Parts: sequence; structure tokens; C-alpha cells
Amino acid sequence: MASTIQALPTEVVYLITAGEVIDSLASVVRELAENSLDAGATRIVVSLWPQQWRIRVADNGCGMNLDDLQQAATAHSTSKIRSSADLWKINSLGFRGEALHSLATLADLEILSRPVGGKLGWRMVYGDAGEVVEVEVTAIAPGTVVTVSNLFGNCSSRRQGLPTTAQQMKAVQATIQQIAMCHPQITWQIWQNDRQWFTICPASTTGQLLPQILPQVRQGDLQELKLEIPNPPNSYTEDAMNRVSTPDSCTDAIHRVSPHSALNLVVGLPDRTHRHRPDWVRVAINGRMVKTPELEQTILSAFHRTLPRDRYPICFLHLAISPNQINWNRNPAKTEIYLNEIIYWQEQITQAINQALSISSNNLKEAVHTTRVSKLLKAAEAKGGYNFNPQNPNENPKTPNSSLSTPNSLKAVAQVSNTYIVAEHSGGMWLVEQHIAHERVLYEQLCDDWQLVPVEPPIILYQLSPAQVSQLQRIGLEIEPFGEQLWAVRNIPAPLQQRDDCAEAILELSWGGDLQTAQVAVACRSAIRNGTPMNQQEMQTLLDNWQRTRNPRTCPHGRPIYLSLEESALARFFRRNWVIGKSHGI
Repeated sequence: MASTIQALPTEVVYLITAGEVIDSLASVVRELAENSLDAGATRIVVSLWPQQWRIRVADNGCGMNLDDLQQAATAHSTSKIRSSADLWKINSLGFRGEALHSLATLADLEILSRPVGGKLGWRMVYGDAGEVVEVEVTAIAPGTVVTVSNLFGNCSSRRQGLPTTAQQMKAVQATIQQIAMCHPQITWQIWQNDRQWFTICPASTTGQLLPQILPQVRQGDLQELKLEIPNPPNSYTEDAMNRVSTPDSCTDAIHRVSPHSALNLVVGLPDRTHRHRPDWVRVAINGRMVKTPELEQTILSAFHRTLPRDRYPICFLHLAISPNQINWNRNPAKTEIYLNEIIYWQEQITQAINQALSISSNNLKEAVHTTRVSKLLKAAEAKGGYNFNPQNPNENPKTPNSSLSTPNSLKAVAQVSNTYIVAEHSGGMWLVEQHIAHERVLYEQLCDDWQLVPVEPPIILYQLSPAQVSQLQRIGLEIEPFGEQLWAVRNIPAPLQQRDDCAEAILELSWGGDLQTAQVAVACRSAIRNGTPMNQQEMQTLLDNWQRTRNPRTCPHGRPIYLSLEESALARFFRRNWVIGKSHGI
């Protein structure tokens, strides 16, 4: 097998972002793990001896032959790119050819490797300049084992400037977890001082993997969404998807990007889980976690008015897009990038989050559609006086502007304490609080169509401070002096028009906040109050309107709107799965 690792031309080296690649134990783990992933590994074992400044990363990837091993640690040698044009179509995690050379300069570097299909494995030890100083045949399974010993041993001042061992181990753990989220199909075993530290088991999706990393989050707290999205109108795809030509067995291992863009989204449902800090708003692009303040802010904005005050969402976004849309060559760590058509991607992300947070038939669990209760309801409809799905079968099953098809819609059954609406669907029972459900409906209507209507006679307010007057003017109200310590308000938000407590509501609006804060206050003041009796049609209308909102899971203050009691949970509680004979003591 011919060598695939080659030194880059001088003109390409000049184009590559300069800087230290290796600056900590975590950076060593990151660089070696990314090489393993580029080699197609499905199992990676990381062993650390922090007091000895020693790291070993073993994988079951495609391995390297003798020629590749002899070239691997020389400066700017890589199999990932060949020319300057390749910098704009990077499909691999590594591409600069700096990491192994830097490790050979800063530490004692040893590599054992055997290519898939190869009969021999080789052990190489490298000198300061990356040249081979020892070579021998060795027994090893297909794959690669890289051992870095005595890191920064020839530069003790570098060790003194690093964080404590505990902090470095925490950084290593975070690094591995970030990589694992981008590649959930990988098995990870992490050892520290010859004891198993932690493992990450493979999963088919990132949403299934996440509870291993965040144990306080349950699978049911998450919503995962995968979308295919068109490329930006101004992008080109010709040659953009072509891989770098590498005529070795690793060709299929380097990550391809699909000709169409893809978006994978995992969100914590705002009525079930959130964070004190924005530390779990994560963005990955083409297999690597990146820092993109513009996209992170887009995510936070999409969750606006769905969470309690000073709480932040759990959200992991992974974009698989054309390499020609990205400039990876910005930062040595490759975590800061330039992304073309940023506004387009922000729009797609916002739409995806709105879709994930909606309550639609696509978001209901598959088990909901096949539970016994739904089958029993269908069987009983023809005979019973109560009709769960009274819709005419000839009618369109989906009403305009509705995200829920009727078979999965909520049907109002009863009202409890003039506060909660008991609603039934094919998977069980929901309890909906009427005030905050209506508040969500009104808030989104106000955001979409903020209307101020004239009022006659005007609303008279007493003893307003200059700040209160300015605040009312800021949100668009016409207010003018009406005498000593008196003010006349001549237009008001439309929902307050029929309210007896309109003056109190305007006074609330005068205490500060932006327009959205005012809209929340108006929606809260205008919504149906708890304790108000509602008939069947009123409850059903409210449920229908609420289901069509963009963020139906929480009110604008972040409170959960509904409690779901799934049929499976009811069956467990009432022990309907017991064997009859055993339940009678037979």
C-alpha cells in the first residue's frame, strides 16, 4: 500500500493558521481522538497518567503502513489535504499536519500501528524534529496506539502555567464529551492512573446519548429533530462535496458531507428541563463542536419567553453543510470558524426550534398511536354515545393553520375546580391550566399583531412619575397631562378594551420593560382567570387555539401549561397488566 501522508507544499503551509496546537492534556486528547475518528475508528480508549504527563489513545481505525508511520511526525505532513484549494473543501477533523510534529517536539512520542488487512504491525519512536529514531515490528491488532510521555518535559515553564491536575482532568472529560456528542456511534473507554474513569456507550442518536453526559436529564425531557434543508441560494455545490483524493483504505472513513445540508437538533423541553447558566447551548458543524456567538444567540432568542426568568435552555445543534460554506482555517484549535450565509442558517435554526417545541403528531411518541386505549376508543365509537373523534371522514383531517391532525388532537372532557381542563387524546389524558394556556395564545397574537386602539373617554391615571410617563410613551401609548397630577391615556392595547381593570393594567405597563414585557403583561391581564367556569365549546376552542401556538409547552413566564398522563403510566398505576389468576391468589 502506497504512502498517503505527504508534506504540504510551502505555499499551503503559509496559508494555514499558525499557532500552538498543543497547550494542555485536553488538547493532546482532542488532536489524537480526532485522528482516530478520521481513521474510521468505532472504539477509542484513552488512558491518562496526569502526574507523569502521559497520555495514550488507542483505536480500531484503519491504521497506518510503514511509509505513513515514517512520515507521520514530520512538519506539515498530512493525508487530509494536498493543495490550497483543499482548504475550502475540508471533510476531515484534522488537516494541518501539525499535531504529531508538535507532540514529537514537546514530548516523547511513540506510535504503534497496523493497517486493516496488513500482516505486520510497526512500532515507531520519534525524535524532536519528528524523525524516526526507533523502528521495529510489533504485535498489534489493526488500528493505532499513540503514546505521549513526559509532555512539556523539555519546557518546564509550560507546565507551571497550566491549571491544576483536577482542572485539567475536568477539561479532558469535557473535551471527550463534546466529541462524543458529535459522534454518538463511538464507544469510549477512559482510564486514569490504570483505573477506569468513565465510559460512554454508543447510541444511534445524540438525543439518546445525552443522558449519559447529563444524568439529571431523562430521555423523555428531550425532543430530537432531524431535517434536510436546502443549501443557501447563493452557495455552489459543484466539487464542494468531493473528498480529498486519498488512495488508501481510509478513504471511506473520512467523513462525507451529504450533497444536501442536514440539521440535527436536540432540545430540552422547556416545561421539563432548563439550566441556571447558558452552558448547554452547543453548536457543532460537520462533526466538530464550534464557538459561533451568532448561532448561539439565535438559539437563545428562539427560546425567549418559554423559560422562567434567568433560566437557559438545553440545546445541541449539529449542522452538516457543504464544506465550501465554512472557513475552518481561523483558529489553531479549529473551534472558531467563518460561516457563509449566516442569516440563512439563523432562519433555518429558528424554524427548526419552533418545530421541535410545537405539540404536533410528529412530536408525539410512536407508542401513542398504537396503545390499547386508542384501539378501544375507535372500536367503541360506533356503539357509544361518547364520540372521541366526531370528525366526518370525508373532511380534510387537518384544519388550516393547525399543527395537529385531528386523530391526535386534544378533546375537552371536563373542567376541574374551574381551573384545569381535562383533555383526552389517543395516548392518554392531559390536564391543561386554562389561564396560562390562554395567556400563551394571547401573547403570540399580540407579538404578531400589536394593536393600539383609541379609547373614549380616556383612561385617567394619577400621580405618574416622569419615568412612568416615558415608559408608556416608549411602548406607543398616547399620554398627556390632564390636570395637576393627572394623566390621560387616549389609546390602549386592543385586548384591554373590554376589561374593567384597564387602568390597573396600564399602570402595570408603566413600571418598565421593553415591548415584549408589555405584551406579556397584557396577555396575562387579559387571559381567562382561574376560577372562571367554561362550557364544553369554550374549552375546546381554547385547546384548539393553544395547540396552534408556536411554543405551547410553557407560558411566556416559563411555567408548564399541561400535565401529561400517558396511557402506559395509567396502566402501570392501575396494574392492568397483572395476570388475573395471580391477582386473585390462584
